[in-house]
Amino acid sequence: MDIERRNNVTVTGNPRGRTVVLAHGFGCDQNMWRLTVPALSSDYRVVMFDYVGSGRSDPSAFSPERYASLDGYARDVTEVCEALDLRDAVFVGHSVSAMIGVLAADLAPERIGALVMVAPSPRYIDDEGYRGGFSAEDIDELLGSLESNYLGWSAAMAPVIMGNADRPELGAELTNSFCATDPDMARVFARTTFLSDTRDALKSVQVPTLVLECTQDVIAPREVGAFVHQAIPGSTLVTLDATGHCPHLSAAEATNEAITAFLASQR
Repeated sequence: MDIERRNNVTVTGNPRGRTVVLAHGFGCDQNMWRLTVPALSSDYRVVMFDYVGSGRSDPSAFSPERYASLDGYARDVTEVCEALDLRDAVFVGHSVSAMIGVLAADLAPERIGALVMVAPSPRYIDDEGYRGGFSAEDIDELLGSLESNYLGWSAAMAPVIMGNADRPELGAELTNSFCATDPDMARVFARTTFLSDTRDALKSVQVPTLVLECTQDVIAPREVGAFVHQAIPGSTLVTLDATGHCPHLSAAEATNEAITAFLASQR
């Protein structure tokens, strides 16, 4: 299988620089990183891709069984890294991709040498002694609405997820991204995302890690950022002056500064 075609892999930036892999979240594609790429491309080789079922990936490669767990998406990541023969890459994952990156680094430690977790959440559902931001009933309702009327769900939820009601163009962009995703594939990714519990995987992280959280985020509240930071030994937690779940779009300058400062510290 042509992995680069399967995942619509794009390579840009400085071919002599350390490789930075940018991975999008649920309902998105690699275009969501367009404000980050210019901040990296002079010093770093930048790799982007679309998960199968998202963006311009090959839809014929989709498998409900493979993508019923985050492990399937993590295997996508490791296969992209192998196809490009990446070594010691920095994996920057937004939202659920942050946890996919944790799993991929465990699967292929020689490929991924550092992690940047943008608005991560290892579990969305509240648990005893843990606040994920949603009750089990909340998630059941969310998934039920998504499965019965995906386009309606997207139009209602995307602006909430994005936040920044004073900038409706951002919510509209995320809505359009959600709506461009095949509904059947999106349902699988959503169920896999919102029912996941990868808290135990955080203990296995052995690489330098930056955790980026926003001051207000309905999907990943600050308690989650604190939990992730505490669970990963030696990680760095940065709270961005940003609202919503997509700071690489809503607060690109602050997000880029945090990422580039972390990358510079790894040289």
